[in-house]
Amino acid sequence: MALSQDEIRSAAERLDRAEKTRRQIRQLSLDHPGISIEDAYAIQKAWVEMKVAAGRAVKGHKIGLTSKAMQSALDIGEPDSGILLDDMFFADGGLIPSDRFIATRVEAELAFVMKQRLSGPDCTLFDVLNATDFVVPALEILDTRVERVDAQTKATRKIFDTIADNAANAGIVLGGRPIRPLDADLRWIGALCYRNGQLEETGLAAGVLNHPATAVAWLANKIAPNGLALEPGQVVLAGSFIRPIETRKGDTIQADYGPYGSVSCYFA
Repeated sequence: MALSQDEIRSAAERLDRAEKTRRQIRQLSLDHPGISIEDAYAIQKAWVEMKVAAGRAVKGHKIGLTSKAMQSALDIGEPDSGILLDDMFFADGGLIPSDRFIATRVEAELAFVMKQRLSGPDCTLFDVLNATDFVVPALEILDTRVERVDAQTKATRKIFDTIADNAANAGIVLGGRPIRPLDADLRWIGALCYRNGQLEETGLAAGVLNHPATAVAWLANKIAPNGLALEPGQVVLAGSFIRPIETRKGDTIQADYGPYGSVSCYFA
């Protein structure tokens, strides 16, 4: 690791302050040119620990950058991940408090609700399907506590910035019809995503590493060296299969999953 423990703690505190004040911070990759992926996850971990110490509870995980296009854009060869906390869950059809966030975007995903403990290092797609209780349509709300483009250098966010920023996660909405993992070919579940009644994006879950359960297996294997596993009852967002939809106060977002129902939210 290139960063010291003090630098990691300081970066986590800056992210926490940015979230609370709704004022973005400069890219960590500019302040620490030698930052590594390991450093970024250490910052994320320190920030999550601060939130837990303040009363939050870990409810699951999110997986991001699961499409080849997004990985190529950021010059990486694997997804990233973040932590879902209890205050990130919003009701289907409910209100999202816009004033709590900075610059929201929404993605359509499938969420896996775990039935059994799932651990690496040799977890496979089949292990994921066996360990999953339900799969349910979901919307992920993204936010960024880090500037996307630096005003002076015009540099864009790097993967290190996104990972440290809890993989840009801010919220999750579960809805639609929960299904058993073997009751459908998950690759062919698709969504029509609307903003204020206008179709914005469409996609198939196969866009997530060819099968969304493959992403969940990747996560179980990724966190195993740290002695962690996916625990019963946890929710795992498998990754988006659409491009992010920019949202503003007053927007209604709906994702129509066809026979699997729909999920929506309103940015109040």
